[in-house]
Amino acid sequence: MRRPGGAEHAAQLAPRRARAPVPAAPDVSPASARLRIACLLLLLLPLPARVDTSWWYIGALGARVICDNIPGLVSRQRQLCQRYPDIMRSVGEGAREWIRECQHQFRHHRWNCTTLDRDHTVFGRVMLRSSREAAFVYAISSAGVVHAITRACSQGELSVCSCDPYTRGRHHDQRGDFDWGGCSDNIHYGIRFAKAFVDAKEKRLKDARALMNLHNNRCGRTVSTHVCAVRRFLKLECKCHGVSGSCTLRTCWRALSDFRRTGDYLRRRYDGAVQVTATQDGANFTAARQGYRRATRTDLVYFDNSPDYCVLDKAAGSLGTAGRVCSKTSKGTDGCEIMCCGRGYDTTRVTRVTQCECKFHWCCAVRCKECRNTVDVHTCKAPKKAEWLDQT
Repeated sequence: MRRPGGAEHAAQLAPRRARAPVPAAPDVSPASARLRIACLLLLLLPLPARVDTSWWYIGALGARVICDNIPGLVSRQRQLCQRYPDIMRSVGEGAREWIRECQHQFRHHRWNCTTLDRDHTVFGRVMLRSSREAAFVYAISSAGVVHAITRACSQGELSVCSCDPYTRGRHHDQRGDFDWGGCSDNIHYGIRFAKAFVDAKEKRLKDARALMNLHNNRCGRTVSTHVCAVRRFLKLECKCHGVSGSCTLRTCWRALSDFRRTGDYLRRRYDGAVQVTATQDGANFTAARQGYRRATRTDLVYFDNSPDYCVLDKAAGSLGTAGRVCSKTSKGTDGCEIMCCGRGYDTTRVTRVTQCECKFHWCCAVRCKECRNTVDVHTCKAPKKAEWLDQT
């Protein structure tokens, strides 16, 4: 007997197949619709900003620079770290130096360049805002790396660089001719390494903030095309040769001035920083408002207005000014009226003990008396509780 096949077989099997269940009608009640819309809005909302770690944290590691353990390094920075461990120690020393200089420059301001202990971001959320303060920090950090590496090259601490090879032969200044000699600071190598290391993270990104950071990094290194900001403060040191110090012949070399001069210069750039917006193609800047001057290569640039830094604001990274010491008589930013944001100040009388009337005694000691001086110390009042809660 022939077995059924083809269409006949399919016809015989069709009745045996179970029908697929019909899906229930979706719930379209108003409450369900509102819930779905709320979930969709949550998915579309931007995620909260994340504070990235930074190479700046190298300054907190001291001599314990282990490339694999430094948070915040991108692959290019980690490669440079592993290839040049001696230079990374200089970068760490430079980081500590420029942070101290930043704190000196803003010691009388509401924002005083405060760092956070054991925090890989170093400055916390305050650097998330594209403000003047962020512009200054990026510029002075770049200049600090140039300064530290240049100094290490000239002092013979690094095997990959030494004195400036370009300062050779004869030259002249307002005092006459001289011969280049000694060991001029090799600022060229410092610039090249700082550019490769500091800019590495920003070059991976293609957004407006990366463009701003790159510009301010360059401003820390340069004041005009191919002229280093630190180079403006290279001083000419000379040694005289001749009978009885007549200085008929001079041998000269260039040496870096103290980093304080670089800090003072960038602080003035901070005061004159230019507010900008990125162009549509994201490749350049334009003035933030009509009538504003255009930013030049030597200007610090920023996008966002700064918070007032008056009260503790975790979202903005502001620590507030409660408890900050202020001057009762000053009319400047260190004065109690400005520093305390109009909240008033507390006065505490303290006694300070200092050494005074020091005398040299033969041989060989210096003996001093202890002098006591009573002074009034003024500190900013904390904001009222309701005002503080509004900002946290």
